[in-house]
Amino acid sequence: MKLTLDIEHTVTQRDGKTHFDPFEPNNDLVMIGTLTDKGEEKIFTVYHNSVHGQPTEVEGMGLMNFDGAGVQELLNEATILVGHNIVHDLVWLWESGFQYDGPVFDTMLAEYVLQRGQKQPLSLEVCAERYDLNTKKRDTLKEYLSKGVSVADIPHDELSAYLSADLHATQELSDTLYKKLSTSPDSVLMEPVVLSNRVAISLARIYQRGFKIDQQALARVKEEFEMEKEELEEAVDLQVTELMGDVPINLNSPEQLSWVIYSRKPKDKKVWADAFTHGMVKADFNSTVNRLSTKMYKAHAVQCSSCYGAGKVRKTKKDGSPFARPTKCSTCNGVGYLFRPTAELAGLKFSAPNMKWVSAHGFSTSKSNLEMLEQIALGKNMIEAAKFLRNVRRLSALDTYLSSFVDGIKSFTKGDGMLHVQLTQHMTSTGRFSGRNPNMQNMPRGGTFPIKRVFVSRFDGGRILEADFAQLEFRTAAFLSQDETAMREVSEGFDVHSYTAKVISDAGLPTTRQEAKAHTFAPLYGATGYGRGESVAAYYKHFVNKYKGISQWHSRLASEALNTGVVKTPSHREFSFPGITRRWNGDPTHFTQIKNYPVQSFATADIVPLALLYMEELLIGKQSCVVNTVHDSIVIDVHPKEEDYVIKIIDSTNKSLHALILQQWGVDFNVPLLLEAKIGDNWLDIKDLS
Repeated sequence: MKLTLDIEHTVTQRDGKTHFDPFEPNNDLVMIGTLTDKGEEKIFTVYHNSVHGQPTEVEGMGLMNFDGAGVQELLNEATILVGHNIVHDLVWLWESGFQYDGPVFDTMLAEYVLQRGQKQPLSLEVCAERYDLNTKKRDTLKEYLSKGVSVADIPHDELSAYLSADLHATQELSDTLYKKLSTSPDSVLMEPVVLSNRVAISLARIYQRGFKIDQQALARVKEEFEMEKEELEEAVDLQVTELMGDVPINLNSPEQLSWVIYSRKPKDKKVWADAFTHGMVKADFNSTVNRLSTKMYKAHAVQCSSCYGAGKVRKTKKDGSPFARPTKCSTCNGVGYLFRPTAELAGLKFSAPNMKWVSAHGFSTSKSNLEMLEQIALGKNMIEAAKFLRNVRRLSALDTYLSSFVDGIKSFTKGDGMLHVQLTQHMTSTGRFSGRNPNMQNMPRGGTFPIKRVFVSRFDGGRILEADFAQLEFRTAAFLSQDETAMREVSEGFDVHSYTAKVISDAGLPTTRQEAKAHTFAPLYGATGYGRGESVAAYYKHFVNKYKGISQWHSRLASEALNTGVVKTPSHREFSFPGITRRWNGDPTHFTQIKNYPVQSFATADIVPLALLYMEELLIGKQSCVVNTVHDSIVIDVHPKEEDYVIKIIDSTNKSLHALILQQWGVDFNVPLLLEAKIGDNWLDIKDLS
């Protein structure tokens, strides 16, 4: 029996955040709705307000005044459970005392895969509208919710009608999507949909288990971050005073930070807004220059000589008469001005590489821009400028660490001492896991991030083991491209990230292995070294020349995308690029995504989950359990009596990976894959098993 299920529950507002999970003591399951494939609908009221009588607790179940046995009976009879965002429903069911360990069909995941990387909205309401299903009416409860009325206080008949509409919408959507997946050309996507649903069950289990948090360690890490932040703020304030004099600057403001980096006076920001954002006619342009007459302004831009600042030109017909409407000026691309080749960055007193760089990157204070500027400064031996930019980036990172990780972990750690890690498969274009509350996938890589110290074992004497794929994306690219050099190096145990660090360091820019990873991946995904400093740019050129097979594969992907509008992976995922066109240099639009998606998707959305499923199966019946996965690593909370067994699981996974890939997709992955395991008393202090 196919059983469609949906639930309604209360939420808790705490610490300025909304908590939707069943681990909050004040969150209650209110209703459970079920709908069979024969159209038999049942609404079970779990809890309701005093209007319908004071609820009574059912002994041993933690639920309120309803037919719990009836719900479990339906779950026992179900051959597949259907839901929209099924992970959420499963965890609520399990935490409420119900049992279900059969297969699932998540309509949200199915629609996500069918979108082929387009990332359209995935709410039940939007999906129902997209397929012209008229059963979903979400506005029925908006009036109550907008007034802050709890779900438990909504009249029973209105809430049950709302839940009923959800059930029918989900069932109709599942029938529609299954039909699409059974019919060409969408039938090729059935396999990734099935795998995604298997993985969803594992992610629900990870969510339910939680990851133990050491609150004292968390407090110490917070203190360390705050002390470092205070010291950096003093250093940066001194540098700002030297650059800007007595002009007050708030470095948390991107606009004001841009004043420091790109000009001497805040008033120059108004010049940029007028001239660079909107463009100017000739009279206004000359008037502004004459009025302000700043070196910064004259150095950065000149009026376009083709359109005279208008951004548009009137083309003439063969007979010499003008066209009715003006067209965008090709010289300035409709902007009305041009950047000069050596635009001065007045605040820090060094030059942008050329006008193309400034035009492409603008005067942004984004992390990537500041990184590039720092590399340029180091390349010009401008140590103080580089130090300032590095300090600014570190301050921004500390703000993120304190708000997203320290405060986020503290807020979302429940009364059981666990941070219940929420992982999703549908938030990225590639299927790579994302997360929330907080997003653990954004945690900096490497073995030095202090926040990892707060994650400990739930078992007395237990330890934390992390199994990390070695250079998984590079190995995947080597396999997909069949580049002979990359394949040989991987087989020989070559460390591409250490090599990257050495090449860049030898060229004059000291770089650690962890820092070098970004530069390994950048040319792998088609980036150029343009505007990144001489040392880095030289490495990017070196990468392309060394791995010619990868470059040739990139060209084949581009041709495939231009000819078909789609690129494919060996796991039968597809990524669509509607409206793709060839650019002036021959490369297609979306070129970076075309090269990135196949590698990242096959590596982290397919191979890593396949390994996760294998480990989860081997851990059935054991106390040790998977508690997190971050990109290409899997984290296990190890019971002290099961440590040898878990280590054997890692060894078994290494030996079985190629066979698993062959079995799952019929693919001979002829490049070595390796899981490297480390273990320790917490997630930070982990050491090699050897």
